[in-house]
Order: sequence, then structure tokens, then C-alpha cells
Amino acid sequence: MTLRREDKNSIPELPEAAVPPPVKEEGLVAVVAPLVGTFYQAPSPGAEPFVRPGSLVKPGDTLCILEAMKLMNEIEAEIQGRVVEIAVKDGELVEYGQVIMTLSPVES
Repeated sequence: MTLRREDKNSIPELPEAAVPPPVKEEGLVAVVAPLVGTFYQAPSPGAEPFVRPGSLVKPGDTLCILEAMKLMNEIEAEIQGRVVEIAVKDGELVEYGQVIMTLSPVES
């Protein structure tokens, strides 16, 4: 069997990265996964979730954990707001840039 490569400088086209869908409602802020990992709503199995839809959060509050390579990465709120929706299920694998929840900004 003989394999030949005709164009040595040819680089295959890579598919474009999936772009998260835009937030449909005006003024909502999407929280996106900063890395690929497993989404967890609580610090441990059976514990209360960090947030639920309707929860008020402020900058620095933990929203969830993304586990990647056995490291638990806490994802924190960057704005003051109310959790509108949690877009993924507990234990679900999320992709980089995937919307994991949406917040509605709240004035202090």
C-alpha cells in the first residue's frame, strides 16, 4: 500500500466554533462557560444549589462549579442581578462559550 500526499502545504479547514445563541430578551446578561467541563449547581452531591432561578446575586457570588481535569472551578457573578434561567442540567458537560445561565441586572 502506498500513500501519497499531493499538496504538502494544504491545511484542512477547521469548522467554525459554535457561537452561543443570543439572549432573546433585551437587557439580560448571559453567563457563559469559560472552559469545557462538567456543570455542578452545588458544592457537593445533596447540598443546596448555589443559586436557583429567582436568586439575587452580587459580584463575587458563586453561581456554579465547572469541573475540568479533576479541578473544581467556581464560576462567579460579575454583575448584581437576578438569576432568570439555568440553561444546563446538573452534571451536564458544557462547552467553552456555552450559555450556562442568564441574569437580569438589578440596580443596588
